[in-house]
Amino acid sequence: MDAKYQSFIDTLRAGEKPKFGPKAQSIEYARQLDSHDQLKSFRDNFNIPTKGSLRKKALNGSIPEEKTTNGTAKVNGHSVDDEEPSTYFVGNSLGAQPKCMREHLNAHLETWASIGVNGHFTSFENSPLAAWQDMAADCAQHSVDLVGAASPSEVIYMNTLTVNLHLMMATFYRPTEKRHKIIAEWKPFPSDSYAIASQLQLHSLTPSTSLIDIHPDPQSFSISTASILATIDAHADSTALLLLPGIQYYTGQLFDIPRITAHAHSKGIPYVGWDLAHAAGNVPLSLHDWGVDFAVWCTYKYLNAGPGAIAGCFVHEKHHNIPDPDGRTPEGNRYLHRLAGWYGAEKSVRFNMEKVFQPAEGGCWVAGVESERGGSGVCEGRVGGGGEGWGIGVLRGKGLVLTAYLEALLDGLVEEGWVVERRERARFR
Repeated sequence: MDAKYQSFIDTLRAGEKPKFGPKAQSIEYARQLDSHDQLKSFRDNFNIPTKGSLRKKALNGSIPEEKTTNGTAKVNGHSVDDEEPSTYFVGNSLGAQPKCMREHLNAHLETWASIGVNGHFTSFENSPLAAWQDMAADCAQHSVDLVGAASPSEVIYMNTLTVNLHLMMATFYRPTEKRHKIIAEWKPFPSDSYAIASQLQLHSLTPSTSLIDIHPDPQSFSISTASILATIDAHADSTALLLLPGIQYYTGQLFDIPRITAHAHSKGIPYVGWDLAHAAGNVPLSLHDWGVDFAVWCTYKYLNAGPGAIAGCFVHEKHHNIPDPDGRTPEGNRYLHRLAGWYGAEKSVRFNMEKVFQPAEGGCWVAGVESERGGSGVCEGRVGGGGEGWGIGVLRGKGLVLTAYLEALLDGLVEEGWVVERRERARFR
């Protein structure tokens, strides 16, 4: 990486504003930044919709083709304009398709066609996929650094984000007459709102009495850490669960996960969970070291696993010591209720078809349903997929520079103060 480019990253992580120079407004300057970027070739790993493919009205067996570097189209018979790649600004909703995706899907389909049910236990020598029953565990192995887990046992891939949120709340939200409140933010993604409300109703509670919404500061449109900590202080004695997003989907605000988690625990709130739908694969995470009790995330946004792809969960290892199947709880460990399922059972006895549940080691005990095979195969190709030795830290560094450069461009175009109000320099670190 170019020393000047790295200096921008270092400046931003120090909480300072970088100086891009007098020619920063030119396209030439932007291209110069790209040329010094360590990730400049990473785009080539994805199929980016083109102007032509976005006008497609029917399937025709083709995928988008971009222009080569000399400006000529890769496929004859199409106009240069048709092959011009779009500017894809919606990865926060659905990540672009990785070019390896077809290989993984085809491997899954060929395995199924060739050996049927034996695919549960067999991985072909030249297959990019693990045996079906090992796929979720393989995804977990690739996710340790991605979410900052202590080991793969803290990560499990299954279901969708909302189902996983329900499973987590079924385990970690245990309201009592005194401690029954959930602290959340004012505008969670609708599915989170529905899940929270329905969990309250499941316990014969109502949002009006048991849900505490944290609202944004009127002038900044963001929720300050001070406001969150003050809300925790005000309701700690009656709160059973703190549930917040790592990144607020509506404003893009990155929350101070370690500080908020530690403060909530210090005030006696038993469990702190995080929805990382917009954080996983987007920013560095250290969930284990931060003491997060549980987290959930999807894989179709910044992890590029495709629409409807299987989702992920984190359960801190401090909750892994669970009771024996007969209900005995080891001394010093709190009993954690959970919704048990087949793939939450210990792998070595899973196909013995025993009636008594023998929980798997680690966070897998909460796997309430069987991990879906095709979805795991797709996810296995993408989770932790920085590729070529690139980790989330490198991706985050580029994100900081892109955001700072955009701010520098906006500073000259919009009313002074508009962008400044939305900067949180401490979050650049």
